[in-house]
Amino acid sequence: MPAPPSPNLPLTERLQKLALTLQYKFISRSLKKPLAWFVGHFTLLFCVFRYSLSYITFNAASKWAAFSYRTAFMAAVATYGIVVYKAFRARVKPGSPPAQTAITLLGDENVQYLLISLVWLISRQIPLALLPFSVYSIFHVATYTRTNLIPTFQQPKPTPAGQSPQQPKPQSGLAAMIGRFVKEYYDSSMMLVAALEIALWGRLFLSALTFSKGAWMLLGLYTVFLRARFHQSTFVQGAFGQFSARIDQQVNQQNVPPAAKQAWDTIKNVSRQGVEATDVRKYLGNSQGAPKKAQ
Repeated sequence: MPAPPSPNLPLTERLQKLALTLQYKFISRSLKKPLAWFVGHFTLLFCVFRYSLSYITFNAASKWAAFSYRTAFMAAVATYGIVVYKAFRARVKPGSPPAQTAITLLGDENVQYLLISLVWLISRQIPLALLPFSVYSIFHVATYTRTNLIPTFQQPKPTPAGQSPQQPKPQSGLAAMIGRFVKEYYDSSMMLVAALEIALWGRLFLSALTFSKGAWMLLGLYTVFLRARFHQSTFVQGAFGQFSARIDQQVNQQNVPPAAKQAWDTIKNVSRQGVEATDVRKYLGNSQGAPKKAQ
């Protein structure tokens, strides 16, 4: 991540440097879109908050709710698009075989979230789909605020006696608090994201059972996305493991009919076979590189 402006500079110069040069680690300076990544995540959070107000007041069908919902996913498309643009300008070499380029693109988590956000943008409203993106945005906004915005607006402090001006100055109380929050709650929040993504699959499956318009196509697309997440995310794997263990505990009780146990065993076996059959590493010789974290 780029270094924040020096607190010894005047405030106007710090703001200019922030607006012209500060960008997150995957955002290209050549994009010439100051703070676009941060603004996108902040806009997503604001729109989710606005949509939540409409939802809890039973006005989810209003024009403002629809506008907030679509704008939230437009912001998601913009932020992930910025990350993908920069990352793959560096990773995809000119003259690379198209098949290899496609595999490289589709194997990246940021590309996967970009594609699924496009799906949510053009499909019918599903409020649960907003929540995983919101959790990510909370941490991205918090991290950018701690590392870039707070140092920019922080008043310069005189260098203590005996300390070199080049030595890093201590963080402000607010920045330290944000840092502790991110460090303490990151893992549990990623588990929450995984649980939300699994719950969203269940929501889509129930819609498909009622033969809602386009539900089966949407379920198929999201199943591909969730399968990719299972391959790349230990949090998703852990959430599925916890879910399976809880059902195992329920069906192994004495009052559960044997037919229910057999049905659950069949579901697990079919799911396991499906996971093995869709493991692309078997067909690609495990040539995929390490996945990039979603930004």
